[in-house]
Amino acid sequence: MSSSSPNRLPAVFISHGSPMLTLEPDRPAHRFLRGASALWQKPKAILAVSAHWETAQPVVGAVAQPETIHDFYGFPPALYRMQYDAPGAPQLAARIRDLLADAGFTATLDPQRGLDHGAWSPLALIYPEADIPVLQLSIQSQRDPAHHLALGRALSVLRDEGVLIMATGSLTHNLRLLDRSDSHPPADWASAFADWMAQKLEQRDDAALLDYRREAPFAAQNHPTDEHLLPLYVALGAATPGQPAERIHASFAHGSLAMDSYSFA
Repeated sequence: MSSSSPNRLPAVFISHGSPMLTLEPDRPAHRFLRGASALWQKPKAILAVSAHWETAQPVVGAVAQPETIHDFYGFPPALYRMQYDAPGAPQLAARIRDLLADAGFTATLDPQRGLDHGAWSPLALIYPEADIPVLQLSIQSQRDPAHHLALGRALSVLRDEGVLIMATGSLTHNLRLLDRSDSHPPADWASAFADWMAQKLEQRDDAALLDYRREAPFAAQNHPTDEHLLPLYVALGAATPGQPAERIHASFAHGSLAMDSYSFA
């Protein structure tokens, strides 16, 4: 925890994996998420920054009761019946828009946007009671990691106000190379990338992390596109400068999907 406030919440990055994770209790990542709420104080609200909401400029969900968006296809009916009925936080949404505007961003509110599976599927495991207000902030997938780091910096003050900043994406994300049989050990190229990320996050080598496309091993193979890693940079930006990240979970699914999660003090 930072010395700025004894009650300061962390910023976290969660690899949310497939929405099926909510129905797979034998997976290590499922078990981790089930117990994750014990790692920090109960927040007053949760700001989810999901890889599955992409807009040209930052947009904040400002809905009193967000709907559960089933933004996927081809899964079992039980998954489509799942509802995450947490309340929204329209007043907090307006504050986030203003914080972003003060930092030079053109940010707007969306009075209809619900919670996509990048937000509700991990939250259904972390806070199954759905009793904490949740809202979402979009990412800008055409922008670079530095843009998202700046977003996080603009919002870091929220951590002292009882808000959990939960960035949610995937540490590795090449769906074409998944082992659908789920029967093989982690791919070497995925393990090498996950280990590099762990080292640079724990060292807080922000310069290397921002330039991961050139510096990390097998970067393009792990992330053909950036969107599932960009939320991590929002959490990194909200972190206390120089404080090492803590790897709070590490496992693999489908041979190359790193389910690593990090906490930022």
